[in-house]
Formats: sequence, structure tokens, C-alpha cells
Amino acid sequence: MLSEQELERYSRQIMLFGENGQQHLKNANVFIAGAGGLGCPIALYLAVAGVGNLKMVDKDVVDRSNLNRQVLHWETDIGKEKVLSIEEKLRSINPDIDVDVFTKIIDISNVSELIADADVIVDAMDNYSTRYLLNQVAQEKGIPLIHGAVRGFDGQATTIIPGKTACLNCLFPSAPPGEIFPVVGVTAGLIAMVQANEVIKYLVGTGEMLTDRLLIWNGLSAEIEYLKFKKRCDCIICSSYSDKS
Repeated sequence: MLSEQELERYSRQIMLFGENGQQHLKNANVFIAGAGGLGCPIALYLAVAGVGNLKMVDKDVVDRSNLNRQVLHWETDIGKEKVLSIEEKLRSINPDIDVDVFTKIIDISNVSELIADADVIVDAMDNYSTRYLLNQVAQEKGIPLIHGAVRGFDGQATTIIPGKTACLNCLFPSAPPGEIFPVVGVTAGLIAMVQANEVIKYLVGTGEMLTDRLLIWNGLSAEIEYLKFKKRCDCIICSSYSDKS
């Protein structure tokens, strides 16, 4: 049940999707892979929305070069583990939620256990090798995956529903070359907002999801385009799994 404090905190949202929708958010478990430029605003807005259980995993510590875009890390956090920095902020922002964090490299040996029985997986990573792991476990467990990526003034996002939509490997059969890429903070913030919005819509069951469409943001022209894509019959990942919806 929602407490009186929660009813007051979320009163403007409850006007949109009712106490039942807010209860769905409170009961939800969301796994966020990455505590950087995307992970920070995603975690912040899911926390203030009242998503009751957030789990975050990241291996890094805060560096001064992170501070132009990783908005939950501050000057005083330099040298601190990123997930601990975020945990501290989220618990202060909303004491009514649970936050579980791990300083780990996500790899084949632990990805399934870390995700466990999450309701949604959020890809806030900066490399495709981990993204492909998240996609594979999402397909195995039948858990939606919300993808986002940024570079410079450009960004992209899509939502993958196992058994119903194309998967990340359908969209990107091979990974782009790895690099240390430029990025401006507002790009990460914008794409993160799209991802957080997708999580909230999915959990409360409202709106149209960003499925089988890649949202492409061009910050220099302030334009959004959509690339439609389809499930590949020869996909090495999603073609191996039956409908788990």
C-alpha cells in the first residue's frame, strides 16, 4: 500500500495513472547497467517517480572528466565508486525506495545472476560487448530491454520486448569499433529521459512503446528521426528463443 507520504509525493503522477499505476511502480524491480552519463539521469528520474527497487552495476570510480555529463557525481565524489555516489544521492532524494548497488564488471559469469528477476533491464552502457550480453539475458529471461547510446551531439534509443519485437542483435548484427568518444552532457540527459520514460510507460501499462523503431536524435539540428527495423530470421540471439510474453 502507498503511505500518506507517498500519496503526497506522487500526487501529480497519480492524476495521470492512478494509485494502481503508482503501486506498480513501487513494486517494480529495475536493473540499470551503468552509472555514468546515461545511468545517472535514468536512476534519478526513476527514483523520483517512485520505482521501488533499483539495482545498479558499474565498475568505475568517479573521475573529474565524468562531471560534464554524469549529473549525480559531484566534485566531492571524485575517487568514489560510482554506484556508491549514486546510491547516496538516490537515498537522499527519495527515502521510500530501495537501492541496491554493485561495483562489478558485468560479464558472462555474472550477468544472469545480477539481473535476476528484474522487471526491466536498462542499457546505460558505453560498449557493445556488454550490451550484447544484456540483450542475450533479456531474451533468455523474457525481460524487456531499454537501449540507449550517445556520441557527441547524437543519440539513439529503442525498446526491445522479447518474443514480440526485434532484438538488439537484429538491429546491430555487428558492433561498431570501440572508442573513447566525445559527448556533451545534454545529449546523455536527453536520451536518458527517453529511456526513463519508456520504463515508466512499460511498468504502468500506458502509451505506445518505442518498439521496432530506433529513435535517432541529432542535437546539432534539433531533429528526431525514426529508423524502423524488423526481426531477423537469421538472428543468432532472438531466433533461438520462443515467445516468453
